Amino acid sequence: MVFRILASLALLFSILFMPFWFSCILALGGMIYFSFFGEAVVLFFLSDLLYGIKEARFFDITFLSLIISSFLLVLIEFLKRKLKFYPHDKNF
Repeated sequence: MVFRILASLALLFSILFMPFWFSCILALGGMIYFSFFGEAVVLFFLSDLLYGIKEARFFDITFLSLIISSFLLVLIEFLKRKLKFYPHDKNF
């Protein structure tokens, strides 16, 4: 539990002070390592609120990293259930 809190704080620090690609790598690692790492979605929502602008090439969507991180979280959790070598949590 302490490791998950520290990972969430590290992701928050990286979103506030590090480049975006570094935050993406940390969030992806957290989504793979922890079971349902929803903190990444919330923190990418914070990132969109702070730094998000409308992009014409993405159909003027402001919350693009929120949408992508939500999709990746659902996809990774689905793949974790399907993989035989991934340890399943009993509370899952």
